[in-house]
Amino acid sequence: MPATPPPDAAALTDAVVTPGSPWSSVTVLAATGSTNQDLTVAARNGAAEGTILITDNQTAGRGRLARSWTTPPGVSVATSVLLRPTDVPRERWPWLSLMTGLGVLEGLKAATALPVGLKWPNDVLIEDRKLCGLLAESVETPSGSAVILGFGINVSMDRAELPVETATSLRLEGAEVDKTVLLSEVLRALGAAYRLWRDAPEALAARYVQECVTIGRDVRVQLADSEVTGTAVGIDHSGGLRVRTPAGVRTFSAGDVVHLRPTPSRTLS
Repeated sequence: MPATPPPDAAALTDAVVTPGSPWSSVTVLAATGSTNQDLTVAARNGAAEGTILITDNQTAGRGRLARSWTTPPGVSVATSVLLRPTDVPRERWPWLSLMTGLGVLEGLKAATALPVGLKWPNDVLIEDRKLCGLLAESVETPSGSAVILGFGINVSMDRAELPVETATSLRLEGAEVDKTVLLSEVLRALGAAYRLWRDAPEALAARYVQECVTIGRDVRVQLADSEVTGTAVGIDHSGGLRVRTPAGVRTFSAGDVVHLRPTPSRTLS
């Protein structure tokens, strides 16, 4: 699929850098290795909370566990945002990754009306096809701890351009959307989710659980040296996945989750 036009920085600034918004600036790069890495450097050099970096040509993107994530230029969009929530207790920070997924999902719904869902901990799916990956990274800066939240959305790639067979794109799902319009909706929704995380964490958790398609599914949690199979039954207060196993309910703060056959209920416990 030919590349579509890049996001418009001026239009995005007008749309999302508004009174009451957490966003302070928007920069669109023609190309870069990694928006997360660029923003890490900027954070250490004093970049303000709410700084946003975007590109539709990321050449050395990274996922969880240092996995590479690259796509052809112009057919996806990578975004990283800088947050400095130093007044919020650190034990609540693990929820920032889940918060990012919720914000991206709600923005995608607003921009496309597609039936997207959240896979714990860091993917946005359509059915079981990956549309968007997320990566949250903490960074120490001279002015205190900060968090970089990165996400990449597959926009217009065709099937041959997908990074893995289990991925998909907005175009393949029938949604043709301008990148500026798309990111305007996503960043507005992410800003609202950030405010909810700060002011009403219980409400954020409830909304996440409602949108998380992992809950109620039989899953395999792959760890560094083992794997556990069971049924995902909920999310704990720290954002960990609760899985009912033959040995009882276990909570996982990290791990690769594989969705197995679907289950008919979403009974939580």
